[in-house]
Amino acid sequence: MWKFIVRRILIMIPQMILLSILIFIVAQMMPGDALTGIIDPNIDPAAIEAQREALGLNNPWHIQYIDWVNATLHGDLGQSFRFKMPVTELVGQRLVNTVWLGLVTLIFTYLIAVPLGITSGRYNDTWLDQGITTYTYIGFAIPLFIFGLVMLWVFGFKLSWFPTNGSVAPGTEPGTMAFVLSKIKHLLLPALSMALIATVSTVQYLRSEIIDTKQKDFIVTARAKGASEQRVYNRHILRNSLLPIAAFFGFELTGLIGGTVFIETIFNYPGMGLLFIDSITQRDYSVVTSVVLLFGIASILGALLSDIILSIVDPRIRIK
Repeated sequence: MWKFIVRRILIMIPQMILLSILIFIVAQMMPGDALTGIIDPNIDPAAIEAQREALGLNNPWHIQYIDWVNATLHGDLGQSFRFKMPVTELVGQRLVNTVWLGLVTLIFTYLIAVPLGITSGRYNDTWLDQGITTYTYIGFAIPLFIFGLVMLWVFGFKLSWFPTNGSVAPGTEPGTMAFVLSKIKHLLLPALSMALIATVSTVQYLRSEIIDTKQKDFIVTARAKGASEQRVYNRHILRNSLLPIAAFFGFELTGLIGGTVFIETIFNYPGMGLLFIDSITQRDYSVVTSVVLLFGIASILGALLSDIILSIVDPRIRIK
């Protein structure tokens, strides 16, 4: 088990190196550079060139890459010209909101997906199964950004059940119960919107696993031995069907990364996704590269987590 984890972590190292190289090269191809927006473009061109030389922007790309990696490893992600503050501090503020959004979305996803998947798989080919399957087909067909807009319009503007933007009501004092309740209220609608779309793949997968497990030989044997249907289902079918779902927990995390970009933009929720979109439109070079790097690392770590969980629930896939 530990040998597998160590090998998987060693494989992750070149992945992160390749990720950082790709991000740096793409960032170099963007209009502008780390100096863009920091100084007045109308000043003496000689002064601008001197500043570029001082920042090392005239160095060969591989030297700039080494300097960037070294600064990143020391926690220096540069300066945001739009917010006039260090990127590290800015990302730290927004990351908290995105983490909470992702956590609540995951909770909603499994609270909805697991009961629906179990019901659909156990009572397959019934009207109940057909209703759940119809929901998943609709969920597959509707893009997340369209569904988010509909949820915002219905529950935010029409019914006024939830706030339509921000992460907390203006003027609320941090540390108070009113602040906590306001944060939760602002969080519920975007998290639920993302979860209702994220559940569909889990529901379909769990349904297929249960239906497939019901036809296995050991299930037929258990019934032939006189085991009750409830015991067969709980002890054999359900237990074996739920194990693979746990292995996809890490992939659920990586899937949320793309979802937060759309949801945070639609709900104007101040997290990493909204920061990413705003930084692109504002050509905030340092913020864009930092956010993409963090998203990429989160995706790699999510895949690592899934592999580790899968190796625990299914020892056959471990590398010997």
